Amino acid sequence: MSARTARGAALAVLAALPAALTGAPPGLQPADLHRLRSVIDARISPDGARVAYSVRDPSGAEGPNVETRVLELASGRTVILGPGAAWAPRWSPDGRRIAYRSATAAGTSLILSNADSSGARVLAPLRGTNEPLPSTSETLAFSPDGRRVAFVSAEAAPTRTNADPVVITRYLYKPTASEGATRVADGRRLHVFVAEVEGGTVRQLTSGDHHEHSIAWSPSGGEIVFVSDRDGDERVFNYDLWAVRVADGGSAAQPLRRLTETRSAEYAPAWAPDGKRLAFLATKRPLTSSETTMEDEHVWVMDAGGGGRSELGAVIDNRQGEPGWSEGADALLATVQEKGDVALYRLPLGGGVPRRVAPAAGESGVVGAWSVARDGTLAYALSSRAGPADLYLAARSGARRLTSLSEPVLRERSLAPVESLRFPSFDGMEIEAFLTQPVGGPAAGTRHPLIVMLHGGPHAQQGAAFNARAQVYAARGWASLQVNYRGSTGYGQKLADAIFADQNGGEARDVLAAVDAALARHAWLDPERIGVEGGSYGGQLVNWLVTQGERFRAGVSTSGISNLVSFNYTAYYHDYLAVEYGAYPHEGDLMDRLWQRSPLRSVAAVRTPVLLLHGENDNDVPVMEAEQFYIALHEVGVPTALVRYPREGHGLRETGHQVDALRRSIEWYERWFNSPRPTPRPVSAR
Repeated sequence: MSARTARGAALAVLAALPAALTGAPPGLQPADLHRLRSVIDARISPDGARVAYSVRDPSGAEGPNVETRVLELASGRTVILGPGAAWAPRWSPDGRRIAYRSATAAGTSLILSNADSSGARVLAPLRGTNEPLPSTSETLAFSPDGRRVAFVSAEAAPTRTNADPVVITRYLYKPTASEGATRVADGRRLHVFVAEVEGGTVRQLTSGDHHEHSIAWSPSGGEIVFVSDRDGDERVFNYDLWAVRVADGGSAAQPLRRLTETRSAEYAPAWAPDGKRLAFLATKRPLTSSETTMEDEHVWVMDAGGGGRSELGAVIDNRQGEPGWSEGADALLATVQEKGDVALYRLPLGGGVPRRVAPAAGESGVVGAWSVARDGTLAYALSSRAGPADLYLAARSGARRLTSLSEPVLRERSLAPVESLRFPSFDGMEIEAFLTQPVGGPAAGTRHPLIVMLHGGPHAQQGAAFNARAQVYAARGWASLQVNYRGSTGYGQKLADAIFADQNGGEARDVLAAVDAALARHAWLDPERIGVEGGSYGGQLVNWLVTQGERFRAGVSTSGISNLVSFNYTAYYHDYLAVEYGAYPHEGDLMDRLWQRSPLRSVAAVRTPVLLLHGENDNDVPVMEAEQFYIALHEVGVPTALVRYPREGHGLRETGHQVDALRRSIEWYERWFNSPRPTPRPVSAR
């Protein structure tokens, strides 16, 4: 045996030993979720001298806190905006001032301060709404001369939720998440306001029984473009772009200017520096869901008057994010979802080849918020294989990481490697999954449990970037498999469309094919100890898969649908299934087809113990979806438990609840991995 071979064999043996024996740091633990901080916003000043970035701190007892810091790049000096929670920082054109949202004693307020955080003062109170608002973008914007700040806020209209009785006449009457006895949306509408930097005078520019948001101030200072759905039919989601003259405020003498009039949706406008063009996101299909859209949004460009519209993003067959103009205005920058990553791309206006900007070619990661200075310096948040999102800076000299927010916990922990697994599914369609191995690698002569992790959406993706839940499982010696089943984004429109009119069909078979592919590649995986879990649509898939056989020893369903029919009529939005199936449930035989594909209908076939986790105030997937499945599983005689989390909407926001859910999931898997399969309860004859 050569020296190199002997050394490799020794390393392989060490990798198979528990961390306690090798002296290696242990893997991630559930309690570590309280310490994993991440960057959620990154705004570089126009002159490139400073970066304002917001940090999500999960250690708060009542939910995550958000802190915004300003980093002076030349000196490395950092100041914190506040004193309360602060977020959504936006720079004045000269880089001397910064506006942001902050939690104050009087409620959420619009704050203006100097770049060094001095001189902070309230410009205006900010009000929100609990009405469902899909895909909103900019909420604050300085005028080009820096003398005014435009912002989005709700009118101070009284809520109508405490009446006795409550009379409901609206189609979309539910809030995004109900609080206490609040079961009806508050009726407050978002509008566009402008505050004077000197003097603090506030004017309301728009009004009416509809929402306006996602603002962009024209370079001339004369207009503000915004997004609004004004067709008067709440059954159909149809954003368009509008403009209001700042001087006139949309008065009768100077009405609003409509820039788009399509049956599809437009989002996230961004003015070109010369004011002659607008970039935006848009779809093309006549029916777009307000909850999750099957069609990939692409970057578009048009003239400032609304003409000359062209689909710049058509060159990339993948879902794209909010556009921004490059430093020379010769290209647009936008994120692109691609095979588990989210990369920032440069799209030349002249039709050249798009170029990946971050992360570097060959590297995995998820780019979140980003911004660019006048000299082209780029600030962005990036989550990599190594940890949650940190702040990065990219200039002509290259990219560098500016923060290491989670280093205090990660330097004490070993992280498991993640590999891509591509395989042909049942019909030959290529599907990709990402396998996280146990920390230290698989132990020689040992078979390891496998947890199959399913994302929601269904039009979403997961990839090789840091996943805390997968790493906690890896620390226990378990592998996990994240499956991008058909319907997922990041693999082109064809794969996203492959789920059309086929929920709980082909994508469920993709999951089973992924398990087969993982077992075929890795003999160290234990086919007798496989768990399955997911949230939202992933929870729905868990509920469905356990009705289709005994492949899984245990399941954990979070915020999952069990009855597609009841879900459609009790969620706060009602257009999702119409888009997914091309019809409303009452049309044709769709109601029957939805019931055929509902897990509740096939609950008699379940033999897999299922843990159900759900937010008490979830109006996206109401808790009754878990309640129905829970009672049905009991009647069948299948072991089950229902955990209802107070104060939570769709998914779990409070870190304490996230930790609790993770620990309960581990206990559930351990219990059923080490117990015989349960048998159904016999029904006594009468």
